[in-house]
Amino acid sequence: MANTPQAKKRIRRNNRRAEINGARMSRIRNFVKKVETAIEGGDKAAAAEALKNAQPEMARGVARGVLHKNTAARKMSRLSKRVAAL
Repeated sequence: MANTPQAKKRIRRNNRRAEINGARMSRIRNFVKKVETAIEGGDKAAAAEALKNAQPEMARGVARGVLHKNTAARKMSRLSKRVAAL
């Protein structure tokens, strides 16, 4: 268990950040899910619009450090490819 005041403070801060980062990841997953459901529905216009909304959200996740840059790039690329194939 943490003994120093600084270690105790880090635990408190880490718990707060985990909550914030969890919410941010959940938000990103919801945006991606909207794109995937539109793709499955075969609606190209809705899929393109959902992708347009999901891309900045994923980029924001990279900027905030909750997603790795290459992971976000890979996901955006694969989604874009699927939308273009509709």
